[in-house]
Amino acid sequence: MATFDPATTALVVVDMQRDFCHPDGALYAPGSETVVEPCVDLAHAAHDAGARVVYTRDVHPPDQFEGNHSYDEFDRWGEHVLEGSWGAELCDDLPVEDGDHVVEKHTYDAFHETELDGWLSARGIETLLICGTLANVCVLHTAASAGLRDYRVVLAEDAIGAIETEHHEYATDHVEWLVGERTTTDEVTFA
Repeated sequence: MATFDPATTALVVVDMQRDFCHPDGALYAPGSETVVEPCVDLAHAAHDAGARVVYTRDVHPPDQFEGNHSYDEFDRWGEHVLEGSWGAELCDDLPVEDGDHVVEKHTYDAFHETELDGWLSARGIETLLICGTLANVCVLHTAASAGLRDYRVVLAEDAIGAIETEHHEYATDHVEWLVGERTTTDEVTFA
């Protein structure tokens, strides 16, 4: 069992957005769609226990990468999660409640130039239980960044989407090796 103190734990649901999880999405990955339900279940469990829930949204203004030399997600992935678009919205099934925090990010890392660290610190959060998508992109970079900020990082590995099985294995192995732990949704308890 992986036991989490709801007073000091936040569930971080990474980028469970229509463009990644819906068949009509710009960067749809079936592996992302398959983890919607486990992410929803974890959010309900966190809410029921009184733990904080954070949702990240990857959002790109249409001109974000103009003039960039090497970091250009549109060049690499095509246009996706455009600001104000249908695809940038969170999946409909996610139980977003009034007290939840939604972080809008513009890179793979949910801590990069966002208020996330300050928001967590102000609430005494020490542990991040992370789920979402994609394993080897935004989940990996967010988890690594959290570890470098001295949060206890735990991946709910069966609630993390990937394009390829190898990507999932690489990311979860890498996070566990460098900065964190992993568990499964049926092992998560809040107490």
